[in-house]
Amino acid sequence: MRSELVAVLIAVQDGAPMVLTLKNGHALPSGPLETSHRSLQKGLRLWVERQTGYHLGHVEQLYTFADAPEDNEGRLIRISYMALTRIGDEREGWRGWYEYFPWEDQSGSVGQVLLDKIEARLGHWCEAGPIDRRQRCDLAFGFNRQSWDDELVLQRYELLWEAGLVAEAPHRQGVVLPGMTMARDHRRILATAMARLRAKIRYRPVIFELMPETFTLLQLQRTVEAVAGRPMHKQNFRRLILQQELVEETPDVELQTQGRPARLFRFRREVIGARHLVGSKLPLAKPV
Repeated sequence: MRSELVAVLIAVQDGAPMVLTLKNGHALPSGPLETSHRSLQKGLRLWVERQTGYHLGHVEQLYTFADAPEDNEGRLIRISYMALTRIGDEREGWRGWYEYFPWEDQSGSVGQVLLDKIEARLGHWCEAGPIDRRQRCDLAFGFNRQSWDDELVLQRYELLWEAGLVAEAPHRQGVVLPGMTMARDHRRILATAMARLRAKIRYRPVIFELMPETFTLLQLQRTVEAVAGRPMHKQNFRRLILQQELVEETPDVELQTQGRPARLFRFRREVIGARHLVGSKLPLAKPV
């Protein structure tokens, strides 16, 4: 039995969530688990920073995935981790995560149009199967007046895989949905990381690991919206952030081409790893 580490490195650049990839975007960084590592997380940090040159902020384990390779070398165990970082001048290998899951971006009309197409395609699949198919699709995708849950990234991908609507599915049904493919189960691992981060930003201030040292509140809101794939209520968002005392004003402002200068803020470092958001939910708006 072989084991390897798989890293999902996430950053936000120009208001878009990005993931570091290899092989022209078709694989995530991965490597063998070294027995000299004192812990898996320590091993991942050392391996990723040595291989990519990126310093990692927040790191956490996702899940362990297993498959049986065709080369008869035994079962391969993949231990996956999510790590947050910032992109420097070197941008090679970084891809927008909505290139892989375009339906997950429900912040504009493009994602909604694609969701309508998915509903039609899944409708035929549901009619040909047991009744629970319809229920699973409604809950995962927010069909039939159900609410869209941005955290159900993995459930949606697995339903599309089961229905043969993604290219990785072994029983594809006609023309598959748009979205870049990945080797083996790497797109599934990416979906897991997306779901984990979307859930995490609701109750831990990890979003600041993706921000520059100083930022405007509008930049912070747009970063959260980019990760969640959902628009937010501007005033409610600002009220929540300020009430939690997660940020503090700086004496600097950002000069804008239009309107008055915007105040720059910074994250209060003393609350890293210790402060929880009091509210159970960020003020996400309904998909447009």
